Amino acid sequence: MAGLAELSARIEQVSQLYAARCDIRRDDDWFALKLQEEAGELVAEYLRGSGRGRIGERSAEQIRTALADEAADLFAQLLLFCQHNGIDVEAALERKWFSHLNKQP
Repeated sequence: MAGLAELSARIEQVSQLYAARCDIRRDDDWFALKLQEEAGELVAEYLRGSGRGRIGERSAEQIRTALADEAADLFAQLLLFCQHNGIDVEAALERKWFSHLNKQP
């Protein structure tokens, strides 16, 4: 699997294509609001899969695939948000999360 830097670069390319095709201005607000949009879509698919949302004609496999797709969308948007805002997510993970591994008894 690609590292975060490579994933971020590829995701940025796709986002630029999407913005050009759909005539979207990717400003500060867009990067933040897209996170909320994608989080909502992920939760909606989770609710469908847990029997608390409208399923319609979709199979359990289709709902599971949609959940995975929405998780990918949210992850991609988070990487875009970090890149746009100059956040080194790998350094932040080391500082915020992985530092606890050094404190294990």
